[in-house]
Amino acid sequence: MILGDNRVAVIENIKTFAQNGEFHKKVELNDPVLTAEESRAITQSFMENRTDIIYRVKSYFAVTLAKIATKLINKDTKIIGLEKIPNDIGGALITSNHFSPFENTVIRHLTNNLKRSKLGIISQTSNFAMKGPIGFLMNYADTIPISTEPRYLARDFLSVLKEKLVDKKQMVLLYPEQEMWFNYRKPRPPKNGAYFYCAKLNVPIISCFVEMVDLNEDDTYEFKKVKYVLHVLDVLYPDENKTPKENTEYLSELDYNLKKECYEKVYNKKLSYDFEPTDIAGWKGSL
Repeated sequence: MILGDNRVAVIENIKTFAQNGEFHKKVELNDPVLTAEESRAITQSFMENRTDIIYRVKSYFAVTLAKIATKLINKDTKIIGLEKIPNDIGGALITSNHFSPFENTVIRHLTNNLKRSKLGIISQTSNFAMKGPIGFLMNYADTIPISTEPRYLARDFLSVLKEKLVDKKQMVLLYPEQEMWFNYRKPRPPKNGAYFYCAKLNVPIISCFVEMVDLNEDDTYEFKKVKYVLHVLDVLYPDENKTPKENTEYLSELDYNLKKECYEKVYNKKLSYDFEPTDIAGWKGSL
């Protein structure tokens, strides 16, 4: 399913930023852009209302819709490496590549197979400003806003992660690539946040990579439909002999290398950030 207009302009942004090594820049043209005050209002509202009965009711309906969407979108999705996840793993942070508003359903498909009823999804505050059905899901489908405000990150955000990962032993999805790059097949160098929180809370990372396979069926005149193959690469644990800073760097490098190796294996090519039209799954065009 293709969402958004001006896909060629978005792909041009991806090409430019990838070749310039700017892997965490926003490529979408019409995403909400928030001031610091607007972002702060979203995180404050989340912290104040997340236990409120109205919020819980909305969350129930949003998660129900997300689970229905997960079944529809992933009816042909294959999971490889599920056996790598121990049955007694407890709470864990999941990392994956970020290429679509719908790819979190692939991870929900994974947690459904693990018989987990809850999946927390960390999302930027700008996504909470979206309107319509997507905005509703972004706000209430077990989502957790993340911002650049140091006080929120160090206190409120960390406390929510601790509650979910340590106290309730749930799984939480965080995209280390930060920004969504539409249908981009290649893994990008990660930001350090996910690995810092794992080191801080001493919880494991489930390293994943989603492969996209073009189908011989048109989605739009510009794109073919794609199906997903979810690769569970490994479960990574902080090293008790390393400091949090050392573990952050260690886990970040290990996770990126796993994703890089998986990319090279499934697409049968060395990872290079020189742009090729096939970098964009399903795309029938060229630049």
